Amino acid sequence: MKNKNQLAEGSLVRNLFTIAWPIIMANVLQTAYQLIDTFWLGRLGANAVAAVSISFPILFLVLSLGSGLTLAGTVIVSQFKGSDDPKMIDFTASQTVFIVFLISILLALLGYVSAAPLMNLIGAGPEILDDSVTYFQVSSFGFVFLFMFFVFQSVMRGIGNVLLPMYIVFGTVLLNLVLDPIFIFGYGSVEGYGVAGAAIASVITQGLSAVAGLYILFKGKQGIKIKLSCMKLEFRWVKRIFELGIPASLEQSSRAAVMTLMVMLVTNYGSNVVAAYGIGARILSLVIVPSIGMGIATTTLIGQSIGAGQIKQAEKIGDLSVKVAFFGLTGIGLLLFVFAENLTAFFVPNDPQVIKDGAKFIRIMSLSFGLLGVQQVLNGVFNGSRFTQASLLISIFSLWVARFPTAFILSTKTELSFEGIWWAFPISNLIAAVVAFSYYKTGYWKIRTFRNRNEWLQSGMK
Repeated sequence: MKNKNQLAEGSLVRNLFTIAWPIIMANVLQTAYQLIDTFWLGRLGANAVAAVSISFPILFLVLSLGSGLTLAGTVIVSQFKGSDDPKMIDFTASQTVFIVFLISILLALLGYVSAAPLMNLIGAGPEILDDSVTYFQVSSFGFVFLFMFFVFQSVMRGIGNVLLPMYIVFGTVLLNLVLDPIFIFGYGSVEGYGVAGAAIASVITQGLSAVAGLYILFKGKQGIKIKLSCMKLEFRWVKRIFELGIPASLEQSSRAAVMTLMVMLVTNYGSNVVAAYGIGARILSLVIVPSIGMGIATTTLIGQSIGAGQIKQAEKIGDLSVKVAFFGLTGIGLLLFVFAENLTAFFVPNDPQVIKDGAKFIRIMSLSFGLLGVQQVLNGVFNGSRFTQASLLISIFSLWVARFPTAFILSTKTELSFEGIWWAFPISNLIAAVVAFSYYKTGYWKIRTFRNRNEWLQSGMK
């Protein structure tokens, strides 16, 4: 069979950036949802920011349980793209869409009914409890829309079509920028809903993006055509999607679970520290976007290279991604170190203590961002080679063995107080990068991939 895959050929640098920059921009724009919410809610005061900040880790935890399955779509589709099998691309994309749809409905229902117990569990104070519960419940309605757009992004990335999802996200973020102040503060005949208004605006725009994505996939004019006839679940594909997706889901959910525990530590120090942490976490979520984009691009190129039988090229892609992520994210970290106070003041302009604490959090984290990038792109290598278990184990080690215990000890057993939580981030980033890079250099992922590749692809063609 003649391999027509072009993305795994030619200049690796060009191909990496061709895929990475639209993914990075799309993820930056996705993160802009939270940043826009934080900006407008900051005009209501620190309590409004704290209400959203305290619910964000739980939202991320719920979303991560399903989003890992969309990564399975990228891996599977990219490898059939590499082996030049359009029939299997369409079939596996259809299976992935339907499986994620069913799971998103379940998670939306669970999220809505468990909002109040969850907010109480993580320690929401009486001044922010009602707003945090309402924000979480409204956001739960958007899970189905959000997951459908995620799976659209995922399968399109698998074939290297990364521009179209970026354009859709850009349009919805612009719309969200307009809708946020309208639903938060009210305008004309539209009532202002305060904190809940930010969630309402996001659900509307998420719904529009999901409809657009599904329409494109059903029309089939952009490289993938999903069909209802292909959505009858087949056990072997359900099994494969879960084998790849569950470790990725657990990796992301374990990250979210640690974020939740960190928030529980932070809530012991009052709403001002919660607000400072929330701003720092938002900046971190924005900074991590380039490394995630590089990781997803690496997953796509690794998957296509393996599908084409080019294992040596896959290793070259991994080496290049590590260098780009380390130096690129280190540069971004240096900029944030310099402008930390300005960024914090942008979100909460009238609270000097929150500005001071938030800026210190950003500065402590910033110089380790290059190490964070190394871990993310190596996760992309392991995921692209269908070794998602490696990413899971590395993340669990760095978060549960390093980050949370360090944060707990430094904040409760030393004079650092809540700043001990800040220091846990660079320490865990260092440990994660060292462990991931050391394992990558053992080369086991190459041996495992080469051994299983032909059997895996041929079984899919039956």
